[in-house]
Amino acid sequence: MKTIPLEEALPCRVLALIVLVLFYGIYFGKTMAQKRKGIQTRQIGRRKEKNIHTAELLMSAATLLAPASQLLSLVLGWSRFPANARFTGFLLGLLGDGIFLSSVLTMRDSWRAGIPDRDKTELITSGIYAYSRNPAFLGFDLMYIGTFLLLGNWLTGLCSAFAILTLHLQILQEERFLETAFGEPYRRYRAQTARYLGRRK
Repeated sequence: MKTIPLEEALPCRVLALIVLVLFYGIYFGKTMAQKRKGIQTRQIGRRKEKNIHTAELLMSAATLLAPASQLLSLVLGWSRFPANARFTGFLLGLLGDGIFLSSVLTMRDSWRAGIPDRDKTELITSGIYAYSRNPAFLGFDLMYIGTFLLLGNWLTGLCSAFAILTLHLQILQEERFLETAFGEPYRRYRAQTARYLGRRK
């Protein structure tokens, strides 16, 4: 694995740090804002149906491993990608930050990490949710891909790929939950709006 000199590594480290600070700042900022309202954002780890519980545990593990690999890559300055790939990664990361921010703002107090088996939440279909059924997950995916290009090495790549896979498995479980919770309104919404991006009608 190539270790690039500090004077070359610093720009990509700074760009990656910008993407990561923005993303995790949004995540924890929203979590703390909801906590002040008495809302428990994190719904992972409760006793639930086996498939849901397994998907959430895998997602939880992946979303801990990915930041750890990102931090290690930032510290050690590992990179195998050229400057144009890193700049593309920066743009994708910023796009992911923006989509994630839009999603949590649109969800208002209905945003949760994990399936809210006890809380009463709304079915949100407006704003960015009119174009993606899972914009928060899309934001995560773009951030992971972007930081992988910025910090390009096998460790970040493997952890990012694992995280994206587990997020997709979580989406499949959440779709089952939403259909059960909201019935026909959700089925109409699913028929009109793509899982990740796009309108069907």
